[in-house]
Amino acid sequence: MAPGRKSKGQRASLEEIEARIGHVFTDKGLLARALTHPSAVSGIEKRSGSYQRLEFLGDRVLGLAVAAMLFKALPDDDEGTLSRRLSDLVRAETCAEIAVVLGLGDGVHVGPTESQTAVGRRPGVLADLCEAVIGAIHLDAGWAAAEAFVIRNWSGRLVANAPPLRDAKSALQEWAQGRGLATPVYKVVARAGPDHAPLFTMAVIIPGLADGIGEGAAKRQAEIAAATSVLVREGVWSAMPQPGNAP
Repeated sequence: MAPGRKSKGQRASLEEIEARIGHVFTDKGLLARALTHPSAVSGIEKRSGSYQRLEFLGDRVLGLAVAAMLFKALPDDDEGTLSRRLSDLVRAETCAEIAVVLGLGDGVHVGPTESQTAVGRRPGVLADLCEAVIGAIHLDAGWAAAEAFVIRNWSGRLVANAPPLRDAKSALQEWAQGRGLATPVYKVVARAGPDHAPLFTMAVIIPGLADGIGEGAAKRQAEIAAATSVLVREGVWSAMPQPGNAP
């Protein structure tokens, strides 16, 4: 079990979720609602009392924040290319992966006929929770706080989804060989998350250089992210903008 994660059947507190997402809510009710599954409410409260409306808002906030990141980071890409990258970065699968990393499923509140553990592992629910949390942060503290959350959790995936990264491993190998360095070797550093939504952490090792580290839902994806981290660090590829350092 990952550090700080609850045992089966135990629900994470709001304070624990706040620590994971990096935002302390002024209005705790917003976070509570963002973590409330529709099965936990009924009647006229079905939508307003669950994460559904917050998910709607969070989806739009996420799209704008990621679009702004892409616009700043990739000034030479045309509208069609930016749109394809945006679609991949905001899709449900990506949101679910981030929810797994943050352990949002541990805090979901469900009705008496549902299993908290089972519901908190469903990819569709995880994606909804992620977007609902973004919406809740936006309502609680405004655009800047919501954008900061997106940047923290999507910037690495922004790099991993750029077209050159499809061949990042080859690019790193060619760069290393051109400098007389050994062929890069990849190894698993950690594996987290449930079987249906794993998160791999991979290291790329080149003697004489600091290791590169990357994460992904598959080993290949994590290897690409690790190779990219070295290429960016060594100045072979341009770095993505970080919070407060937008070009």
